[in-house]
Amino acid sequence: MHSHPRSGQVINQLEGYSAFEPANLPPDPPLAFDNDLLRLLSSADTAIGRLDGLARTLPDADLFLAMYVRQEALLSSQIEGTECTMDDILAFELLPQAGPTLDVGEVVNYVAALQHGVSLLTELPLCNRLLREMHAVLLRSGRGSDKSPGEFRRTQNWIGPAGCTLATASFVPPPRHVMESAMTALEVFVHDSTLPVLVTAGLAHAQFETIHPFLDGNGRTGRMFISLLLHERGILSKPVLYLSTFLKRHQARYFDHLTAVRHDGAWEAWLGFFLEGVTEAALGAADTAGAIHRLRETDRASALSVGAGKYDIALLDAMFRQPLVNSTWVQHELDVTAPTANKALERLCELSIIRETTGAKRNRTYRYDAYIELFEAVAPAALDDTHS
Repeated sequence: MHSHPRSGQVINQLEGYSAFEPANLPPDPPLAFDNDLLRLLSSADTAIGRLDGLARTLPDADLFLAMYVRQEALLSSQIEGTECTMDDILAFELLPQAGPTLDVGEVVNYVAALQHGVSLLTELPLCNRLLREMHAVLLRSGRGSDKSPGEFRRTQNWIGPAGCTLATASFVPPPRHVMESAMTALEVFVHDSTLPVLVTAGLAHAQFETIHPFLDGNGRTGRMFISLLLHERGILSKPVLYLSTFLKRHQARYFDHLTAVRHDGAWEAWLGFFLEGVTEAALGAADTAGAIHRLRETDRASALSVGAGKYDIALLDAMFRQPLVNSTWVQHELDVTAPTANKALERLCELSIIRETTGAKRNRTYRYDAYIELFEAVAPAALDDTHS
């Protein structure tokens, strides 16, 4: 493992291994913004602006956010090797008393952690305390729950293939005492940076992944970090920008760029990749937001044209938050009797807006296929985040 003074240095530790100790941000010498990097920054800014504008026009942006957070949680957890589907998540939320599987539990924890982080931003700046509190929720159960949830690590960690050791690891983050000072410096940089916000976010994400302050869950926390920073700075009114789809699609380039930062001080190349991802993710999310708006208007118009009642429309609107439902859920959500709930479900089925899927008569489930399909993505093989 070698390094570049612009990003840090590899230091031999007394225990007999070598660890990377990062230089504080911003990079020195300063970033060089050539025409290509400026073009990528401009494209990313434009895409973010389009996304925020569309998100603001949705009748209920929180409904979009609820599903979008589920998708991000699913994809981000799949990067860590979790295997479940959107339907698995929705089915658990519909019948939580059945208890989640291990994989579903991890995704549910991610959703809760991100929501907790957004809530904390009303009380705290984006700081190390907030990151630790999110991490505590992220690892509150399941795999990683024995890896000091909510606490920065007290021991050395490392990254590499299964079975590797400190001596054979692909990358060894800074030892504890350096890690703690590096996280303090990162917190200062995030709030004092005079760089464009997207540049600050890109630098901060790479630095966080290099510091690797937790024993587990660093990848997921680092990805949440990006969205929360953009939300806190007012670039996005809702935290609806997530890079997991892009990072899954370009996993090799992602790791190569992070490695090049550490080895060669290649911050500009990393930022170009990061801004490319921001643009792709923002345009994709904007397309989804627009498609949701069109679907909602089309299906509402279709239902109203054949005389749908107020409970039919209320159910349709509710399914933009929970697109997999049963009669019991509808009764509780709309505060109606079982016959009224069943009639509304049957009415939307007759209109081919939703579809009955499975279950005995008392527990039939109904799926809003067109809506769920807007969020479904074909993901490449999960990344191996061993020892992270």
